[in-house]
Amino acid sequence: MKIHCFQHVEFEGPADIAFWAATRGHTLTYTRFYQHEKLPELAEVDFLLVMGGPMGVYDEHYYPWLSEEKNFIRKAMGSGIHVLGICLGAQLIAHCAGAEVRAAPHKEIGWFPVYATRESAEVPWFERWFADGLMCFHWHGDRFELPIGAVDLARTAANDHQAFLLNKRILGLQFHAEVTADALEGFVANGAHELVSSAFIQDATSICSPEQPVQELNVAMHQLLDDFLTQ
Repeated sequence: MKIHCFQHVEFEGPADIAFWAATRGHTLTYTRFYQHEKLPELAEVDFLLVMGGPMGVYDEHYYPWLSEEKNFIRKAMGSGIHVLGICLGAQLIAHCAGAEVRAAPHKEIGWFPVYATRESAEVPWFERWFADGLMCFHWHGDRFELPIGAVDLARTAANDHQAFLLNKRILGLQFHAEVTADALEGFVANGAHELVSSAFIQDATSICSPEQPVQELNVAMHQLLDDFLTQ
């Protein structure tokens, strides 16, 4: 399978998804927008992965490449290939599907459990990982409304709409299940100014603690990816 990754900043790459892709024999190529790299030909992509970043979906004035990225995402969503968005990526997908993206009631930074919604029973391969709550990593201040026709999959104590599935092949995850220890260090190093005292913002020590369930989360992410790609 040919996977193409849209990466917006150096410190938010595919992380453990790259390891998963290698173990499955998939190829992984990139458009690194921060390096002004070109978009691929859609015909050469089987699975589009849209990563996160500190910018917002409406920030074309500061990041002009957002316009061409959105156009490509819309085409990909209509082509029948698999599309996965993580954090900003999920917001971009929702936005391209006509849903509103705005500031979340609570900024979430750190490790907090994600719970399945009632509606997620329609998607058992997703629900089983979140039925009792799965500890996931978060770093976001915005949230998406659900696109028309999407299944609302997950929530947290701070915010609803943490994941959605649209047309079986388009998945948005507001949280980060792809993180590694190195990725966490990158988040903290580049976003330290956001680590202010708040009910849903943890400090750097807590975020990067070796006690955090990184490996368990990666196991779940690998299986989610395998199951998603069979849909």
